Amino acid sequence: MSGCAIPQGAHRRPSGSGCPPGDVSVPLAATTFATNPDVQHNWKWSRIEWNNGNMDGFSAYGPQNGQYQAYDYVDRYEVQPYWTMASQYVLADEMFPTEFGGSFTAHLTLVAGTDDIQLPGRAEVNFPSAAPDDCDSPPGTKSSYVSATPYRRLHLFKGPFPCFDQFNTMAQVLDNAGVTWKMYATRLLDAGFWEPFEAIKYVRDGPDWNNDIIAPQTQVLNDATYGNLSSVSWVTPSKPDSDHPQALSDQGPSWVSSVVNAVGESTYWPTSAIIVVWDDWGGFYDNAAPPQLDYRGLGFRVPCLIISPYAKQGYVSHVQYEFGSILRFIEEVNNLPAGSIGTTSQGYTDGRANSLDDAFDFTQQPRPFYPIPSKYPMAHFRNEAPSRELVDTE
Repeated sequence: MSGCAIPQGAHRRPSGSGCPPGDVSVPLAATTFATNPDVQHNWKWSRIEWNNGNMDGFSAYGPQNGQYQAYDYVDRYEVQPYWTMASQYVLADEMFPTEFGGSFTAHLTLVAGTDDIQLPGRAEVNFPSAAPDDCDSPPGTKSSYVSATPYRRLHLFKGPFPCFDQFNTMAQVLDNAGVTWKMYATRLLDAGFWEPFEAIKYVRDGPDWNNDIIAPQTQVLNDATYGNLSSVSWVTPSKPDSDHPQALSDQGPSWVSSVVNAVGESTYWPTSAIIVVWDDWGGFYDNAAPPQLDYRGLGFRVPCLIISPYAKQGYVSHVQYEFGSILRFIEEVNNLPAGSIGTTSQGYTDGRANSLDDAFDFTQQPRPFYPIPSKYPMAHFRNEAPSRELVDTE
């Protein structure tokens, strides 16, 4: 997922530096979803591009791959719904994933606030050795991990089978508190690592699996309309609706608009907060060096939109957020203590992270909802055939 031209007030630069440090200034090139390159975005390449915070390793991908293809942004007309959401609600321009690297660990940390498999200092990284990258992977499948000692060393396919019980997730917290939740995914079984609960033993082998994992993901549109949403919902897209370069599809912004519109036009709107976030930076250039809070990261920042009747209008929040901030906000609005999943010393981030409060004004009257215009209507997604494709492999 390449970056977009950034709204006024957000932290940005119109060009980037090449590698080695300072050797060239590269103008950012406009691209489309049909021409967007698929740039590697694993642990190794994130560390190369970051280059100890110099943010100048993006051309190290090499001439054989198109040396400057990481210096792209998707043209504004392709992502107009996101601009509309940002102008009506809140853009958070300092949202960082918990860890360097790609989708597998990003989705784990979006539901758990950690991916530590051993204390002190071993965390999941990259992706397992065999699909579907979870409890239903073939016997003998190995995950990978990164260590704090030796510092940030990658141990490829030397980790445990990817059916994790080494850390808790928000599922245990919400279940114990009696708060309802759902995860909407492309399919129930073998959805890949964009459905992280299939890699969590507590969910995969427990009653939540049949009760709270909902497929296909388009069911969220009906559940919003007909009053069947849970208190907390995670929604992941199909490959054509994901903004992923491999998909060569421009449906992603319309899909997000449909989810927002379904909630906005429902009875849930007066008490809703919708957080739109991308799981990783996709390998593309950014000028903002991510703060380093532990041996995992933080990783490269990602766009974050916050939509709510209580969201400040046209506001750009410069507060430093991480994926744990979303979990902390979930705890906050459900009257649960910050850090309910686990302590910071145990590797959990929901206790240390800033909540999303800066984006809201809870003293204002709830704002009326106006539908977000998009290229593809909601009916397009209601009638979309279930996808059998894995959304991503990195």
